Amino acid sequence: MSETISELPARGGSMAVTAPPPDAERKGLTKKELAADHPTWCPGCGDFSVLALYFKLIEKRKLWHEKVTTIAGIGCSSRFPYFVQAHGAHYIHGRALAFASGVSLSRPDLHVFVFGGDGDAFSIGGNHFNHTARKNIKMTYVVMDNWVYGLTKKQTSPTSPLGFKSKTDQWGAVDHPINPMKQAIAAGATFVARTTHTNPNHVLQMMEAAMDHDGFSFVECLSECVEFYEGAFDASNPRKGGVFNAVPADHDVTDELAAYKLANEPFPGYFGLFYKVTKATKNAKEAEINQAAMEKTKGLKDWQILQKSFDRMK
Repeated sequence: MSETISELPARGGSMAVTAPPPDAERKGLTKKELAADHPTWCPGCGDFSVLALYFKLIEKRKLWHEKVTTIAGIGCSSRFPYFVQAHGAHYIHGRALAFASGVSLSRPDLHVFVFGGDGDAFSIGGNHFNHTARKNIKMTYVVMDNWVYGLTKKQTSPTSPLGFKSKTDQWGAVDHPINPMKQAIAAGATFVARTTHTNPNHVLQMMEAAMDHDGFSFVECLSECVEFYEGAFDASNPRKGGVFNAVPADHDVTDELAAYKLANEPFPGYFGLFYKVTKATKNAKEAEINQAAMEKTKGLKDWQILQKSFDRMK
């Protein structure tokens, strides 16, 4: 195809319309081109780190605006779509994965990223989390876990530890917290990883690996809420006297039981890729169903297809 499509007439003269260069020749986006509204998180929030690394990932992989989709639910971390200059949606509380499933299944050419917090993902959105994982719908889900409801000013979340005092548990939390990693593995996620905002290089590595996975990829990222749960993750931060335990080099990521055992370690636990297997995605299965249906009506006109449907009702 010639670079110059045609000479189109315009008022007062003519105008040359030039086709965009092919993908291989396009210049990658810069952070300035990716950034939208200024983030409104509290100073020191761990979510800043995740956003910066998301920009870095898009820059590194040359994901142009029309090829990346950012979706989130409700919560501090779920404000992500406001801060990214790309297609996306700030959806309703707990339903981000349901919306993202529709995007992924209808537009397999897009990279679908979903961002959320522990409340959005595991409380009101817990049911959607389980079913999206078991169906293995292709997308990357990054959950910024801070062990507290921060946007609504300190309530106990599904991952808050026992004894945590909040506005909803002034005497200290008595409900046993869920373990996101164990839940993801048990639900059927085909990629399960864990990281922390205090190790930027590791966050980027996990997000890259998750994006490359053909299936539902889940990344739990510890993200400290400095306003309502300061110091929650000090035990995992070497700069604050903690320890960053990388997943052992000899760990078999295809061994579900081994991954479950790693996930069961007491805090701070391990960081890295816990589980990864290859399994047919719902995207691929749906494509096969659609193709089979289209084969049955191949060569028929619209009214003939409609008639066949009516005939089956007789």
